[in-house]
Amino acid sequence: MSSVRENIDNSESVVGYEKKCIFCRIVNREMGTELLYSDEEISCFRDIKPGAPHHYLVVPTQHVGNCKSLSKEHVPLVNRLVDVGKEILQKNNVMDLSDVRFGFHWPPFCSVTHLHLHVLAPASQMGFMSRLIFRLNSYWFITVRSLIKVQQCS
Repeated sequence: MSSVRENIDNSESVVGYEKKCIFCRIVNREMGTELLYSDEEISCFRDIKPGAPHHYLVVPTQHVGNCKSLSKEHVPLVNRLVDVGKEILQKNNVMDLSDVRFGFHWPPFCSVTHLHLHVLAPASQMGFMSRLIFRLNSYWFITVRSLIKVQQCS
């Protein structure tokens, strides 16, 4: 698991790294956050405000903007985010994937503009506020399937 950004002066501009982005800093091990998964393309870590017993964020290792900045060329990336999310769930003994919520907050309802997939399990154990914040196909939270439909139209 090598860092995408090694031994680089903070003043330098690095492709795929936004020095003000908290998720770029996490992925590059500048924050002390435990990475549950990391490769050249994808990283995963726990959400700091979990909405379910298992709440993970799966992000592109390089900075990618929010959902609205995606196009149909990003469909493989989105599918890979889901695959990594499933892999992390299985490593944490979550085998019932029918009780999992995968989705994205739709701008302007995302707190970090680095693309991130929320993986929540078991969805049946989410509290009232989490059910609201992560409500499927609302104005503010969309499923992977809905996002891919939007991407394929752009």
